Amino acid sequence: MFNRKTFLAILFVLLFALAGCGGNDPEPTATPAPAKPAAAAAPAVVGDAAAGETVFMSICIACHGPDAKGVTGLGKSLHTADSEFVRGKSDDELVQFILVGRTPDDPLNTTGVGMPAKGGNPAITEQQLHDVVAYIRGLK
Repeated sequence: MFNRKTFLAILFVLLFALAGCGGNDPEPTATPAPAKPAAAAAPAVVGDAAAGETVFMSICIACHGPDAKGVTGLGKSLHTADSEFVRGKSDDELVQFILVGRTPDDPLNTTGVGMPAKGGNPAITEQQLHDVVAYIRGLK
């Protein structure tokens, strides 16, 4: 009759064919997955410019000056009119930049002076950074 290899091959083909047709069971109906509620967008953090001025004058002033026009050899101007960097970033991107700072050897560092994370004040909060950004955005 059949050798063992041929028998197993035929058996495999038959089993595969039976599995594919689903036997005598009725066609299963697809049950739609329950819809997941849309994730609520995190509310945008809004900074308070007046509070930001206070923080700026206590931390950022050392390198960026009292008028935020920059101190030669230390920090650059933060005025939107002067700073393509400030103009080109969203508020959240500026906050993220201030959170981590920039090392002196970063290829994008044009002063050769490091920008310490959180302006060198580890106690500063993200809300305070948003306040500083709001203050910077209001500089004329």
